[in-house]
Amino acid sequence: MSNSSPIVAIATAPGRGGIGVIRVSGTELATLIQILFGRTLQARHAHFLPFKDKHGEAIDEGIALFFKGPHSYTGEDVLELQGHGGPAVLRRLLDRCLEAGKDLGLRLAEPGEFTQRAFLNDRLDLAQAEAVADLIDASSEAAARSAVASLSGVFSNNVNALADRIIHLRMLVEATLDFPEEEIDFLEKYQAAATLQGIQDELERILQHSRQGAILREGLHVVLAGQPNVGKSSLLNALAGEDVAIVTDIAGTTRDRVMQLIHIDGIPLHIVDTAGLRDTEDTVERIGIARTWDEIAKANVIVHLLDARNPQDELDSAITSRLPSHVPVLRVYNKIDLLAPEQQAALPAQESGATVLPISARKDIGLDTLRRTLLDIAGWNPGSESPWLARERHLRALERAEYHLGMAAEHATHSDQVLDLFAEELRLAHLDLCSITGEFSSDDLLGEIFSSFCIGK
Repeated sequence: MSNSSPIVAIATAPGRGGIGVIRVSGTELATLIQILFGRTLQARHAHFLPFKDKHGEAIDEGIALFFKGPHSYTGEDVLELQGHGGPAVLRRLLDRCLEAGKDLGLRLAEPGEFTQRAFLNDRLDLAQAEAVADLIDASSEAAARSAVASLSGVFSNNVNALADRIIHLRMLVEATLDFPEEEIDFLEKYQAAATLQGIQDELERILQHSRQGAILREGLHVVLAGQPNVGKSSLLNALAGEDVAIVTDIAGTTRDRVMQLIHIDGIPLHIVDTAGLRDTEDTVERIGIARTWDEIAKANVIVHLLDARNPQDELDSAITSRLPSHVPVLRVYNKIDLLAPEQQAALPAQESGATVLPISARKDIGLDTLRRTLLDIAGWNPGSESPWLARERHLRALERAEYHLGMAAEHATHSDQVLDLFAEELRLAHLDLCSITGEFSSDDLLGEIFSSFCIGK
């Protein structure tokens, strides 16, 4: 990917629409504009004019907008052509731009390349650039609000402010290293321990918000597991509010995964209905059961569904013994509407460390409690919506910084205070924080991040 050549792409989604946008970015677009329109364009003004091919025949007519760098999205010259949104029209207009810019090195943009240039030209930091993709992908209003906050710099500002506090403490420590005779009194004189504790407290606050933001962005992968005919498909339909899975009394009806995205309090939950777990000679059903175990291995939460009329089934015990120990399990007794009150009261409240819930998927009994319990397991606090979205790499960076600050605190309280180790742990924590905003990032990381963007963004 060359960052010197001009790039062009269709910036609107595929398919037909009322409006379609072609976006061009480069260090100098005056020549391209002259070729396309035979005139100059005033920066930041809308020009209504025809879009013509090389023979002067009209392709479309619409609005041309020119943004002179660095006052543009990418920090370079940017040209946007807004016309009608038909695929054929946009393709002809894109081909015309490529043809007109051939001698200028104009080429098709790679996924995310416009936003990558915005990052490289200091228009956005890396966390803000990621927020662009998160805003596009947001599946709920809460996620969209948090993505806008990240894009506006709320997350970055918190991280940068904390990094500045670490820099200040590092300056004091490293200056003291130049005067070893004062090293013993340093921690007391400058209240380094108290300053470090304040930094750790602030990092913990940011980390808590970021964990909430990660849940809001990523959602929860919930797998419904259990033997055939315990009501997994009925529960999926009840949670989804529509019939997304076939429900019959025939064991083995569900033979493959059925996935449905639902939202609970704005939190996305990816619910996966799976094939019933049992011994079978049916080849197709056995493949479905193998896929069930694959989904269970990837789950954030396992909902182990059981028939409340037969709570001590041997097959359920065998399933329980195979569930991964590191994944939270919610044991749900379904069909309690078919039990007498005294039988319902006899159901256990806790089993093998798993939370137990009695429900009836068909009668909508206990489903609100199930929804709240899923959010509790996810670690979601409904009273403290995250002010920003966060990605897994952000959490890893914050957790690494937390570890290094903890090590620094140990050096601060150890009887043999070693300031060079104290300073080194502060330096490592600072680097981890800076990796969030992209101050220190590898080319491989940047390529991985921006390749997940859509073309034209």
